[in-house]
Amino acid sequence: MDLKTLTTAIRSHWEALKAGRDAGQSSTELAVITGALLLGAGLLIFAIKSKLLEKIGIINGG
Repeated sequence: MDLKTLTTAIRSHWEALKAGRDAGQSSTELAVITGALLLGAGLLIFAIKSKLLEKIGIINGG
């Protein structure tokens, strides 16, 4: 997973959430955006953890 892509996706969902709240979107629409934001954050955490474990493996492996 590409960290830049995930970060950009999270940023865009966050901006959509802020804009939707200001525009008076329904609770359901905001809940969907929030769910996508949380999913993206989870994927970002997983990607960072994978990259870290990969780097640790390279360091330990020589």
